[in-house]
Amino acid sequence: MRVKKTISILLGALLILCILEYKGIIWHNSLFAMKYEVKGLDVSHYQGNIDWATVAGKKKFQFAYMKATEGHDYTDDTFARNWEQAKANGLLVGAYHFFSSRSTGAEQAERFISVVPVDKNSMPPVIDLEIALNHDPLVIEKELKSMSDKLEAVYHKKPILYVTYDTYNTYTSSGFEDYDIWIRDIVKSPSLKEKRDWLLWQYGNRGHVDGIDAYVDLNVFNGTQDDFDLTFR
Repeated sequence: MRVKKTISILLGALLILCILEYKGIIWHNSLFAMKYEVKGLDVSHYQGNIDWATVAGKKKFQFAYMKATEGHDYTDDTFARNWEQAKANGLLVGAYHFFSSRSTGAEQAERFISVVPVDKNSMPPVIDLEIALNHDPLVIEKELKSMSDKLEAVYHKKPILYVTYDTYNTYTSSGFEDYDIWIRDIVKSPSLKEKRDWLLWQYGNRGHVDGIDAYVDLNVFNGTQDDFDLTFR
């Protein structure tokens, strides 16, 4: 009886932990991310109308990336407000583009450039690569580099590549050695092929943040505060 009771208690506790994690109230990866000094958010229209004064007032986050564009013809309708309000409240801001295989890199670069201000004090542009894995890697490499070159010429900063393990291994693990990597891993600490370093890590996608009435992605910078300031400020 005592063994059954113990097992029941343990299973009940495990169920509660699973529910809490599913709801984003706790997040196991937060334990692995604790050692990193600099944390940030990435947002889009999915987060709705963000109260950036409240977000910044907690002093938990130093940077915020916001979705600007996608493909050759889409603009996130919360971008302009997020950009201005986050910056006005003291966060270091950056913009990201959701890459599409249905448009050329040049076309997508033009869309981004038409939307995102040139601000020397902002973080580098980010190209978010979350496409299907059935494309010709050489074609994707060509279009990514075409887009990147155009963005770097305008913003004078080499874009960062946001990747999953699948897109990294399929499209960018070779040929992009001089690009900084932003890796998504919501299960554990990041580990890239051949022990390649990463710059940013998205460690959670169900964050609860005061001032945001929705789940939000959580990130860390791979380095100290001084490293961050030297890299971005």
